[in-house]
Amino acid sequence: MARKFKIPAVPQTTPKNIRFPNDVIAEVEQAIRGTGSNFSAFVIAATKWALENLKEQEEQDLD
Repeated sequence: MARKFKIPAVPQTTPKNIRFPNDVIAEVEQAIRGTGSNFSAFVIAATKWALENLKEQEEQDLD
């Protein structure tokens, strides 16, 4: 049986101004060059990854 297509919800967003060191900006821009991604998408994905990693570390510390 085919799965039913579900239209994804767009999450709410809030603009935040953040300052990055120029060398970090250059490294991110180099990393995303030619990928079809953009700076914001990279930073959001990296932040989500870091938060998940922190949760996993906290769980391991409790064991």
